[in-house]
Amino acid sequence: MSSPDAGHPSSAATDSSRRTVVLDAALATFARFGYRKTSMEAVAQAARISRPGLYFLFSSKEALFRAAVTQALERDIAAVELVLADTGRPLPERLLEAFDQWAGRYIGPLARDVAEVIEANPDLLGETAETAPRRFEELITDAIAAQTGRAGALAVAQTMISASIGLKHQAPSREFYLERLKVAIDLLTR
Repeated sequence: MSSPDAGHPSSAATDSSRRTVVLDAALATFARFGYRKTSMEAVAQAARISRPGLYFLFSSKEALFRAAVTQALERDIAAVELVLADTGRPLPERLLEAFDQWAGRYIGPLARDVAEVIEANPDLLGETAETAPRRFEELITDAIAAQTGRAGALAVAQTMISASIGLKHQAPSREFYLERLKVAIDLLTR
């Protein structure tokens, strides 16, 4: 049985693309104004859709926030998986890029606000607030273990993550973060 849209771009793909654009606009708006001060109207304007159209996609501001952060975290994890899978590159180089994808892109004025909004509202995120960081730790641990063996890989991964968190809070720029994290990774992978 043929659908009436046969031969036309999939409306599901169009809906998915529109949803992605809306969620990206929402995350930027939440970062700019904070969760409490962000209105559905502000997100609708940023996403260039009507407010009723936004409510059609997301029943509440909480659902919108959760979906926007979940999309960002899933995108980050997918990028980390891709980077770490490239075993033709040296491990320290892959680790640095993986941390850049996970945390480095959130350093800087607007990016820092995104991280702060996420950290300030963990109750809104549900299990995503725990599963994404746990998955990141697993990926880093597995990449280290593949090169050095299982013994000690988890401790090294957790130490790198701790160094990243500390640097993230004191880094004035992404470049500073990456320079310092490179030193930590080099020391930990010797």
